[in-house]
Amino acid sequence: MPSRTYRTGSRVVPALAAALTLTLALTGCSVDSTSPADARSDAAGSDGKPLASEKGQGSGSPSVDCEKAMCIALTFDAGPGKDTPRLLDHLAKEKVPATFFLLGKNHVLKYPHVVRRLAAEGHEVANHTWTHQRLDKLDKEQIRAELGRTQDAIEEITGEKPRLMRPPQGRTDDEVKAVSKELGLSQVLWSATAKDYSTTDSELIKKRILDQAGRDGIILLHDIYDGTVPAVPGIIAELKKRGYTFVTVTQLLAPAAPEPGTVYRP
Repeated sequence: MPSRTYRTGSRVVPALAAALTLTLALTGCSVDSTSPADARSDAAGSDGKPLASEKGQGSGSPSVDCEKAMCIALTFDAGPGKDTPRLLDHLAKEKVPATFFLLGKNHVLKYPHVVRRLAAEGHEVANHTWTHQRLDKLDKEQIRAELGRTQDAIEEITGEKPRLMRPPQGRTDDEVKAVSKELGLSQVLWSATAKDYSTTDSELIKKRILDQAGRDGIILLHDIYDGTVPAVPGIIAELKKRGYTFVTVTQLLAPAAPEPGTVYRP
């Protein structure tokens, strides 16, 4: 299978926000990653590979063939937060599905009604750990606790455990891969980020995403920062104008099913 390599680093970035870019100096061990296009190609060419089911793709939107359509996935990290309901209102109006990588302790537990709404409205509910610790700095038991507690909390609210997770700061290694596989989780990185932790300028956030947007892309935003939710309508409008179809991450991979432990990155 063709793959790409994502290198993890040793640099410590204490703030949640400061770590959400892939332009850091990256060193250390490497973990192979698979692009959405490669996942689709392998699935289409293998009778034995399981296909992605409609369940978990974002049931509020129809099935999409991303080999034909110009697909892009909109994802949000570190919520839900106070502005997430307003974001959901706009996504519903535009009929845009999204994937939400949720934090457990101070978000899933604080806003269970929003988590329930995410699932009910057909968005993909995913795991962003319990307390946003760098997983590559933890041992296996700690990694298992960070991911497992969030899995359990989301299942209690929605009735289903997530199949996708995003490691904080995008930092991963072989132990993270092993625990993710054990818990039935695929890892999802990104191709476009607005660094929306660093500005409240919604126009700048929109520009940064539009400048980086591409076919089979995975957009990283945060529904917890003040400038982000107001930027989303303009991002959606312009990308629709350019001919993009919005999908969840699982839809982007289809007909492949997300493979536990695998790192997906455009």
